[in-house]
Formats: sequence, structure tokens, C-alpha cells
Amino acid sequence: MNQATPGAVTESAELVLPLLPPRDLATAASACRALRAAAAAVTTRRAADAARGLEPLPIPFHNRVDSKPYAYFLYTPFSLARLSPSASSSGAQPWGGAWARPPVPTWPRPSLDGFTSAVCGCACEAGECGGPRCACADAEADAAGSGPEGGMGSLGECGDGCACGPSCGNRRTQRGVAVRLRVVRHLQKGWGLHAAEALDRGQFVCEYAGEFLTTEEARRRQRIYDELASAGKLAPALIVIREHLPSRKACLRVNIDATKVGNVARFINHSCDGGNLHPALVRSSGSLLPRLCFFAGRDIAEGEELTFSYGDARVRPKGLPCFCGSSGCCGVLPSEET
Repeated sequence: MNQATPGAVTESAELVLPLLPPRDLATAASACRALRAAAAAVTTRRAADAARGLEPLPIPFHNRVDSKPYAYFLYTPFSLARLSPSASSSGAQPWGGAWARPPVPTWPRPSLDGFTSAVCGCACEAGECGGPRCACADAEADAAGSGPEGGMGSLGECGDGCACGPSCGNRRTQRGVAVRLRVVRHLQKGWGLHAAEALDRGQFVCEYAGEFLTTEEARRRQRIYDELASAGKLAPALIVIREHLPSRKACLRVNIDATKVGNVARFINHSCDGGNLHPALVRSSGSLLPRLCFFAGRDIAEGEELTFSYGDARVRPKGLPCFCGSSGCCGVLPSEET
């Protein structure tokens, strides 16, 4: 029986190893020297870009705390409809291959929220989008002008039904993560998202991308996540947004789960003082569901951790411990009442 040459093993490994989750990658690395070297190269490339080339800029991991080189999850730049159990558990998304960096997502943004979009939008002339005559603009919207203490902001943007293209100035949150960020390991908090360049107040940072869930599914997952998190086996990233309707008599509930499928916003930690990011609900023309986006609530220095408030910790006084370190820290992380 002919044995494969080291070159052939390495070539095959470059095709297969990037598809493996960490545990399977470690198992493959123990098989032989060639696979061990190939697996080490995959690990190094994974640590160099959490976004897998799907954002305009790479987002590296930095860890001086322990031996974990990166956090494993499936990456999506945009929120999408709930994945089937087989799709979310297969993990078959290549990451860490030696091939050239793949292109950023194609335009237009895919309509993946599981709902039929209304075909409507503006027909503005070039350069007029977002102005007083633009049908997509909301004169009363405020994405980040009021700062973190001002609560949830809102913003209207052009969408798929509009005549404008990707360079439109009224699509500021639709071009991916265009600022330099890094994911840093903390001793107590675990991974956290940091600015890798100075950010100006009001600057768009990132969207909170993940799976859109029904309330029933969100409650089911939250029960499982709470049990695993209390045992230190999981760091869940399921967020619930409540948008009060104009009548003030009802609210729209949006559930986004970035625990298994999401983007780098899943690493943003809580701060009891409100943090330095300002969350805003962004509505694009033709889309029925808003998106949760983050803007710099103030000028942010390079290297500073990016944080926001998850909510009121008094909702669940026996929740997980908070390590935000702010002067007004409650000592307990907020937890959504599902």
C-alpha cells in the first residue's frame, strides 16, 4: 500500500482542515507531523481574522491570558432567518484556508430575514439621498447624536427598492465593518471587542448580526443557554429588542441570536454605566424588520474596549456576575425575561 507523500497530505489538508471545528482540527493534528503543521497554519490564519474575509477589514484575535487562539462560531455579516438545526450544527464554513482572501459580500445585501420585503423606496437623484426630499429619510431619527445616555436611537436608510446604489450616503450601516477592530481576551470577562483605531463620536461601528428568531424559539433557547451559562459552558449572545410602536400601546419584539451564527458584535460586553457605544434601530426601505446597529457614543481611543448596556440588572438579581469594572457596577449581568 502506497503511503501519501508529505506534499500530498499538506495539499489535501488545505482543502479539509479549514472546514473543521477546533476539536476535530486538534484530532487531525495528532495524526502526523504534516497534519500538525497544516493545522497550526489554519489556527494562525483563523486568529488573524474573526470575520473570515467577509468584512472590508480583517478583525484579529489577541489573547495574552490563556491558550485559546480564537473563538469558534459561524460568521454572517448580516442577520438572517433562523437556520435549521442541521445547518447550524454542521459548522461547514471554511475558515483559515491558505487561499487568497475571499471578496466581501456582494451587493445588494441579501434579503434573509425570512419575511417578504415590500418593494418601495426613493427615486432620489445622485447625492440627494437622505436629504429633506428623500422618502427614506426620517427627519426625527437620531442614530447617535444623543449619546449612550439617550437610550435607543433610530435611523432610516435606503433599501433594496431604492434607485441608489451601494455608494449612497444614506446606506452608512450597509457596507460592513469599515473601522479597525480587534477581539481581545480578558481574564474574567472572556472575549471583548476593542477599537483598533480612534473612533469619532457618531461613527458607525457595526451591526448586531445573527439569527432572527420567533419569540417561542428565543424563549426555548434562552432556557438552554441560562443552564449552560450558569455552569460556565457557554457565553450566550441572544439579544431581545423591543421597539414601541407609534401608538405606544404595543411594541415590536425582535430576537437576534448570535451565539452560534453571528458577527463580531457578539463579543461586545456589557457596561453598567451605559458603555461607549450607542445602539440604534435602523430601518431600510422595503424591510419589515429593523436592524440593531452600534455607533460611537463619544470619541473612543484606540485600544479602548467597546461596550453598551444590556439592560436593567434588577430584572434578574441572581444572574451571572458582572466584571465591567465601572464605578456604578451592579455586580450582576442583566438577563432578558423571556
